[in-house]
Order: sequence, then C-alpha cells, then structure tokens
Amino acid sequence: MELVEIKQELQAMAKRLENFRGSLDLVEKETRIAELEDKMGDPTFWDDQNKAQKVISEMNGLKEMTEIYRKLEAEHEDLEVSYGLVKEEDDKELEAELESGLKSLLARLNEFELQLLLSGPHDQNNAILEIHPGAGGTESQDWASLLLRMYTRWADAHNFKVETMDYLPGEEAGVKSVTLFIKGRNAYGYLKAEKGVHRLVRISPFDSAGRRHTSFASCDVIPELDDSVDITISPDELRIDTFRASGAGGQHINTTDSAVRITHTPTNTVVSCQAERSQIKNREQAMKMLRAKLHQLELDRQREEVDAIRGEQSEIGWGSQIRSYVFHPYSMVKDHRTNMETGNTQAVMDGELAPFIDAYLRSQIG
Repeated sequence: MELVEIKQELQAMAKRLENFRGSLDLVEKETRIAELEDKMGDPTFWDDQNKAQKVISEMNGLKEMTEIYRKLEAEHEDLEVSYGLVKEEDDKELEAELESGLKSLLARLNEFELQLLLSGPHDQNNAILEIHPGAGGTESQDWASLLLRMYTRWADAHNFKVETMDYLPGEEAGVKSVTLFIKGRNAYGYLKAEKGVHRLVRISPFDSAGRRHTSFASCDVIPELDDSVDITISPDELRIDTFRASGAGGQHINTTDSAVRITHTPTNTVVSCQAERSQIKNREQAMKMLRAKLHQLELDRQREEVDAIRGEQSEIGWGSQIRSYVFHPYSMVKDHRTNMETGNTQAVMDGELAPFIDAYLRSQIG
C-alpha cells in the first residue's frame, strides 16, 4: 500500500469516527452513566432486585459502547503517529505494522458500526430461537440439527451463553424441534436477521441411491421481554401439560414430570420448557416465552394490516426461503434478501454468519 493510500485510509477512518461520535452522543451517555452510578450508591438500591439488575445492565451497555469508541479513537491516533514516523524514516518494517494495524482497525470499525445499527426497541435483549424442520422426515430433521449446530457455534464465537429450553429429538436422526435461549447484549438484534425459512440442497446421507434432496427448516427468533412490556394473559386461556424431559444426549433427564408445555388456546400458541429440574422454574420460563411470542404475534398482526393497506404481500411460506445452502452439485450459501453469497459453505455451517447478518442489518437502514 502506497503512503498516499494509507493517508487516505486514515482520513476516511477519522471521518467515520467523527460520525460515530455524533451517533453516540458521548456527552449524553456519560451523563447518563453518572446518573446510574448515583442510583447504585443509594442504600435502598438492592431492595428491588429486578430493578437493580436493569440499572446495572443499562449502565454496562452504555459503558461498553463509550469505552469501545474511546479505544478505537486511541488506536486511530496511534496509527496517525506511526504514519508520521514511516513518512519520515521510510521504515519498511514499521510500514508493514502500520498496514496490519489499519486492517485490524478497519475490521473493528465495521463491527462497531454494526452495533450502532442495533437501535430497535428490543435489539439489545436476549433472544429466544426456535428451529423446526419442514416436511421430509429424517432428512429435514437432520437439516434442523445442522442449523442448531451452526447457531450454537455462532453464539459461542461471539461469547453468548446458550441454554436449551426445549429439545425434541428425531426418531432416527436430527431434531423435531428445539428452542434455545441465547443470552447476551444484542443477541436479538443480531439473530433477527436469521428469522425465516432455510433451504438445503445436498446428496442425502440417508438415501442409499445417493440422490440429491432439498430440505427446509424454519427459524423463528423473538426477543426476551422484561416487565415493562404489558402482556395480559388470562389463566382461563391456558392449557398446561407436564411431561418427562428428554434432553439431548441424556443430560438432565428427569425421573419426574418436570417439563412443562403451555398452550394459549385463543391463538393456539405452544411453548415448552424442560431446561430446569424444577417444574415451577420450567413453568416460569415457559410463561416468559409465551409472553414474548404473544407480543410478537401482535406486532406481526399490526405489520400485516399496514402491508394490506399498502398492497404488500407479507406472508412467508416454504417457497419463499430467506437463504439457500447448496452442498451439491456446487458449494454456495446465498441470502435471497441481500444477495450476499459465499462458496465457503463449511465456514458458514461452522458459525461464520457475520457477512449475512451484517448485510441484512445494513439493508434495513431507512
């Protein structure tokens, strides 16, 4: 890279940092941090545990964003100094370090910009992710298990905590359904990009004739809601069943009927939880998931009404997949909403979803 190109890159980065500063409104955020720290110093702060946790969560989020920005700003200043030294001394080793530093900073600037895009009302929340195979028996159930592995690896790579809330294994292989609780800041903001139908084309390992098969699985993602969202549920509208847990790999298998399934009869919405040994705790978790699902149903209903007025078709069926994964006769993963694609299918199945999530979030701007 020529020195003039390095200088142009540094100038472009300086402009981006300036824009980030405007988007962040650092003075306002630092003032809010001071206010929250004052609240934490109140002797009665821990009297309400839930309220206290919300304050801590908000403060940690604000601190994280401001600290990341300060570090990016400091790294850019260091690169400016290195550029000055390279320009004066013509040091090839230092120039190589400068180019490496530019590449590294650019990647972090892109990641930080993506975080700034997560400004929706629930983007910062934990996420509840459900995977359901389509028609096709073992083949589709195996595809659902591959998606489960993909999302688990993605979450691990981004330091999100994953809890399996419900798991129903397939008869021969794969899963009939699985519900994951993915904890971490912006979990929903990122994973909302994955909501929809995922299509797989491959030579089936379950077909003795070695024929090519097409399989489908749906991924549903909703945010975990806090108590500030008012969802009224009448006990008369609920059917509650208990059953014996059947966790993957034999983990947490219970000898009592501690797993809970709740059906909201007016909407036929069903949630299940078998993560805990206690039936009471499983019921509490299931009710949280039900509240989140009913909230999402209402949002979807409102969106459909708006789309109907606009004359838009918002229904998503098996023929309108968001992404295709082709393993044969060639290798490609393509997102049909953004046209983002890659030939490295193995990396995607190992959790490399950043390009697809990035492209989707940027496509939603405006």
